[in-house]
Amino acid sequence: MERKKIRGRGAQSSAVPERFGLDQREADGDWRDAMEALDGPPVKLRTTVTEEHPRTILSFNQSPDIPFDRSVNAYRGCEHGCVYCYARPTHAYHDLSPGLDFETKLFAKPDAAKLLRDTLAKPKYRPRWIAMGTNTDPYQPIEARYRITRDILKLCLDTRHPVTITTKSDRVLADLDLLEELAKRNLTAISISVTTLDPRLSSLLEPRASAPRKRLAAIKQLAAAGVPTHCSVSPIIPAITDEFMEEIIAKAGQIGARSAGWIPLRLPHEVAPLFREWLDVHYPDRAGKVMSIVRSIRGGKDNDPNFRTRMKPKGVWADLFRSRFHLACKRAGLISHDNDPKFQLDCSQFRKPEIGGQMRLL
Repeated sequence: MERKKIRGRGAQSSAVPERFGLDQREADGDWRDAMEALDGPPVKLRTTVTEEHPRTILSFNQSPDIPFDRSVNAYRGCEHGCVYCYARPTHAYHDLSPGLDFETKLFAKPDAAKLLRDTLAKPKYRPRWIAMGTNTDPYQPIEARYRITRDILKLCLDTRHPVTITTKSDRVLADLDLLEELAKRNLTAISISVTTLDPRLSSLLEPRASAPRKRLAAIKQLAAAGVPTHCSVSPIIPAITDEFMEEIIAKAGQIGARSAGWIPLRLPHEVAPLFREWLDVHYPDRAGKVMSIVRSIRGGKDNDPNFRTRMKPKGVWADLFRSRFHLACKRAGLISHDNDPKFQLDCSQFRKPEIGGQMRLL
């Protein structure tokens, strides 16, 4: 029997993760505990936003696989609903499903800019570029209401602090005025992910992200304004999106992108069963082929979680994708990166922010 599709969302269920024992919790006797089991998910899922007030906002990492050591995430969860999103498992830490909860039960941090200002003002703080969009998209739909990303960009401009953004949304153009000023000082670079050129496929893979044509238009407008712009052809999903690689790179070169990169599909923790479920619903005819190729580039597993290898697939298929990518970049005149680009931004202009009305000495 054909599975019922949940339209407008990426995940097709609210599968409960097993890592934290959430599947063993006792029901409280409320009728809602059994509602989904009996009737299935609600016909129309509503997005909710909870405001949270953490004590810090700047996260540091020591990963050898990414070129930045600090990041800011203004939101948790992401309404874009990309079924392949490697950030989905983070919702499990909060007793929420990495499936439908991740894209419908969102969290916003309205104090993010203030918290970042306090951090930048500390005597021992030393600047290196801050990455935004590393976990969830800073320009997902709720940014239009909260404008947290804009507040952070204002702070970065005021303090001359370098910042990068990764997004799947043309909403980034709402802050073009700030990005232009940052770019003039070599303080920013933007990476826009274009997964496919097929709007129907995009609506299934990443149902509430901007359409591919809008992302390409954003690259063109950012580049025309002098903002260094990178096109990320990510993730590459074998037998689903890889056919678009060359055309995406060619278009990116034509509209002014400076560089391009690719990242193969990653399926950590609960993302693997969610993606398999998505394949069964939307592409049952090729599900086996897709996962066979994924496992072939991941050492026979659905995912490789190890440092230094998780971003570097191996095997015949990986070599083929890599060769195709580099050849396409050469033809398009783009600088090529196998994963995240290493932006060269200026940290020497940094000036500590004013705190409590105290003026800068210089």
